[in-house]
Amino acid sequence: MKALVINCTLKTSPEPSNTEALAGVVVGQLEKDGVQVDVVRAVDLDIAPGVTSEPVREGDQWPAVHERLLDSEILVIASPTWLGRPSSVAQRVLERMDAMLSETDDDNRPVAYNRVAGVVVTGNEDGAHHVISEISGALGDIGYTVPGQAWTYWHLGPGPGPDYLDEEKGRDWSHSTARAMAANLHGVARALTDRPLSAPPG
Repeated sequence: MKALVINCTLKTSPEPSNTEALAGVVVGQLEKDGVQVDVVRAVDLDIAPGVTSEPVREGDQWPAVHERLLDSEILVIASPTWLGRPSSVAQRVLERMDAMLSETDDDNRPVAYNRVAGVVVTGNEDGAHHVISEISGALGDIGYTVPGQAWTYWHLGPGPGPDYLDEEKGRDWSHSTARAMAANLHGVARALTDRPLSAPPG
């Protein structure tokens, strides 16, 4: 079984990413359960704005990400909180994924069917549940199954403050929730492998 984590931080590599660090707890649990995990930092790629899976222009790197999505049973979208909302990078990723609504597999099922998804959020301001809701709702629209409690987050409340990598407070809860998230994603992904959803009625 394969998983893809798309880190939607605004920080380019090799700058440390708080969001990727928390997502790493989910990755560790998935790998412990035998899942092969691939991590993509979307801001490092040239992803053009658009709503297609095909290249929007020369050099557009989204098609390669799309192929990795189709090669994975589990998807994790990881985003920082900015102004109480998902990052602009996360929004761009979801806009490109919108094309999957009209793509079907060989059994005429939407290509996101029988795949599961969850969300990781970091930030030193409130709004994590709003970000989780926005991203989870979009993934459900696209066709992913979003299990219960398939999320984790870390923040220290409203206003400025230390980052996840600089502060131990709150990490234990975020980490235990991340491990539960990974277990729920893996469990539901296995269930859908054993008993896949059929194509929706016409």
